[in-house]
Amino acid sequence: MTLPLTYSAEVAAARAEKRPIVALESTIITHGMPWPQNVETARAVEEEVRKSGAVPATIVVMNGQIHIGLEADQLEALGQAKDVMKLSRADLAACVAMRRTGATTVAATMICAQLAGIDVFATGGIGGVHRGAETSFDISADLSELSQTAVTVVAAGAKAILDIPKTMEVLETMGVPVISVGQDSIPAFWSRESHLKAPLRMDTAAEIAASHKMRAVLGLKGGQLVTNPIPKDAEIPREEIVPVIEAALAEAEAQNISAKEVTPFLLDRIFEHTKGRSLDANIALVLNNARLASAIAKELSATR
Repeated sequence: MTLPLTYSAEVAAARAEKRPIVALESTIITHGMPWPQNVETARAVEEEVRKSGAVPATIVVMNGQIHIGLEADQLEALGQAKDVMKLSRADLAACVAMRRTGATTVAATMICAQLAGIDVFATGGIGGVHRGAETSFDISADLSELSQTAVTVVAAGAKAILDIPKTMEVLETMGVPVISVGQDSIPAFWSRESHLKAPLRMDTAAEIAASHKMRAVLGLKGGQLVTNPIPKDAEIPREEIVPVIEAALAEAEAQNISAKEVTPFLLDRIFEHTKGRSLDANIALVLNNARLASAIAKELSATR
């Protein structure tokens, strides 16, 4: 059976010409923002990748195919689609087999990127250990995926609504290299600082690309998590955002919000409490991550 992969014209040309490609997830389009802002943001991220010298490959499942890159009309349709599955490792194959439409999370995007031979993936923030996981056992599949799929993931850290110290502990246990870019501490999504010391620090895309290649040489399974701090002019400082997160968490608990409903509820409440600043910061950090991911992809392409 052949792999159910379909490439956009732009990505197909890049593959033929051996140009650098950056994978992009699609849940930000279907589950992260309302239309038309979702499509506008997705186009802005794709354009940032192009301006940075690489080719964007937004990944989604449609009509029994894993699409590696979307045409303009497909992106527009996805932005308005209803009943879209949110795909991780557990349901990716089922979605393809049932010919459903599914948007890829970090974990599913990594799997599809590796199938397509794409080494670098830019996102906003990864999933991780949820607060209260000691009783709920709510831990994102993104963490286990990083331990087994050889893709370098560029993010602004774990989402700040999560338990970041426990997330770091799980990543360490699973042997995932966590690299902080240009600073000694791990960033905390909307904030540049989490007050947690980074296991590794690298200051250039060339260093990160060299580490990616050396892992392959040594036969090490899994990828790398590159935590890229949000630009200074876009951040919401820790002392400002932490009380907002705590208030949103208290609201979720009071309303018995749980499981998959927690994250969208919290993000919506934080958006309201910050009068939209959290979304503006989110867009800024995704664009920033797209620029760094493109630089890493270019380094890998140049030395291949």
